[in-house]
Amino acid sequence: MVASTTPRPGARRGSGSPEGGPPRSGGRGPGRVAALIPVRLRRLGLPYLLILPAIVLELLIHVVPMLVGMWMSFLKLTQFFVRNWSAAPSAGLANYEIAVDFDSAVGSSLLRSFVVTVAFTVLAVGLCWLLGTAAAVLMQGSFRGRGVLRTLFLTPYALPAYAGVITWSFMFQRDSGLVNHILVEQSGLLDERPFWLIGGNSFVALLVTYVWRVWPFAFLVLMAGVQNISDDLYEASAIDGAGWWRQLRSITLPMLRPVNQVVVLVLFLWTFNDFNTPYVLFGKSAPEEADLISIHIYQSSFVTWNFGSGSAMSVLLLLFLLLVTAVYLVATSRRRTRA
Repeated sequence: MVASTTPRPGARRGSGSPEGGPPRSGGRGPGRVAALIPVRLRRLGLPYLLILPAIVLELLIHVVPMLVGMWMSFLKLTQFFVRNWSAAPSAGLANYEIAVDFDSAVGSSLLRSFVVTVAFTVLAVGLCWLLGTAAAVLMQGSFRGRGVLRTLFLTPYALPAYAGVITWSFMFQRDSGLVNHILVEQSGLLDERPFWLIGGNSFVALLVTYVWRVWPFAFLVLMAGVQNISDDLYEASAIDGAGWWRQLRSITLPMLRPVNQVVVLVLFLWTFNDFNTPYVLFGKSAPEEADLISIHIYQSSFVTWNFGSGSAMSVLLLLFLLLVTAVYLVATSRRRTRA
């Protein structure tokens, strides 16, 4: 005779909860704590929790050193107080007054470096954008060897910065460099070998090296923007009789305007702050014609051991870049709103 499996009235169906589920925990486990937190609060706090490591690293790597640099700009921090910063006397605004006094030697050299940096930035950003746009448009169509050309175009950007600049420094050597060998011996464009790393030609050498190294970034970003443009627009314009130049002016460039705004801003900030290229190309002391403001501040800080004056110049540079960036963002946002 088989025993009946029907539970008796009032009997428990399990050793756990009265409903037959798992036994209740008498302690406060993680599930209990999570249940006490509102769902909305958990959803709002999760993004901040995920970016917390990035925020901590940003504070340690950028924000804290920036605040320390601002504090140093108000001190007479020279080589006599490097071992004990707290003993350095206060300078007030004296470091800033010296930096903006263009009649003094320090102020006039800083102004000359600033003018050189502005000219270098305008030319470098313009050439990088022009080469990147031209290459992105040419790589838009499908043809044999396009993948190889893309790889060749992106090679300078993939190389380490120091390796590329050191290679160019050997190529710009007066007696044994490849540049003079081609210009003088191979093509006969020049009668004598010029100096490229000193004198007036140093600006050209710096510009060529930097553009060669950075323009693939503009090409990479703009190529991604060009690929997002629908082919239907080009087909419709071709049916209406629009040629290649008209399609470039009426379709490609207007559709790339949001991408161009980001590319130009990033290139401007990179170029104005570039330190690796002049430092590796010329060393600690760059020629006056290629004396960018980044290498100038380095010389004012670590060559003359006047860290207070160098910090004041860095703060002024930071304020200038913040002002230009704010004006640029406001101008582009207004143009976007009007459009």
